[in-house]
Amino acid sequence: MRAYQDKKNVQAKAYYNDRFYVAPQIPKDEVSTDEVFAKDVKDLESSFFVKEAYIQRGQLVVYISAKDNLAVMEFLRDKLNYNFLSELSAIDWLAKSGEFEIFYQMLSTSKKKRMRVKFFIKEKEEIKSVTSIYQSADWAEREMYDMFGVRITGHHYMKRILMPDDWHDHPLRKTYPLIGDEEAQWYEIDKIFGREYRDIIGPEERDGARIVEKDTHRFSRIKHEVPFGTEYSEKETEMDYQEEGGIPIVRKLSKKNEPKILKERP
Repeated sequence: MRAYQDKKNVQAKAYYNDRFYVAPQIPKDEVSTDEVFAKDVKDLESSFFVKEAYIQRGQLVVYISAKDNLAVMEFLRDKLNYNFLSELSAIDWLAKSGEFEIFYQMLSTSKKKRMRVKFFIKEKEEIKSVTSIYQSADWAEREMYDMFGVRITGHHYMKRILMPDDWHDHPLRKTYPLIGDEEAQWYEIDKIFGREYRDIIGPEERDGARIVEKDTHRFSRIKHEVPFGTEYSEKETEMDYQEEGGIPIVRKLSKKNEPKILKERP
């Protein structure tokens, strides 16, 4: 595909506009308010540098150094009994600080506690894969690379998982176009059928919210369901849930405005 030209994070204009409601930040509680979390942080600080720790919505949030991510994950599993990694991903802060915020969502089934481990990395900084500690990180790390471009070392198969191998850029970055450029509209047509089919099939519809009411080939409306390609009409259609020659009991019960209560099985 043609390389996307950076438009200087044009989506950020909406984030700081007074027309949009900005939700207040969730309150942060002191770690000392929870005995279990307080002990976990103390044990963690005995072996690693903890930049910040607090409790938010009943779960512990801990900021660590990026270089310690693999060792911390192993410590959490073996020493603190956080035996389940349920999610990991990144947050794009490139326009603000040139960094990604990486997080790991942890669960201890024995303690019935949740912890979120976070750290920051630069755009092209590499992090270590944690698949050797938690196998559940396998596809999540591939998705983080595919969607954000976060570089991960030590993964056994670090390739894109959702986008094609030759896809340019990473779709969840804030600078990525919401609809796509001209080349993106023809990507699947060119790959599957060939460029000679462009005039026959037409470009891909990139706007998922766009509905063409009179197009009965690709769209259907509630109470306006019609066979494929039928001429457009404003008249509402009758819904028939039973095909001709169907099962008798279904045919009887499917008639409109004729409810029937069975006292016993027929």
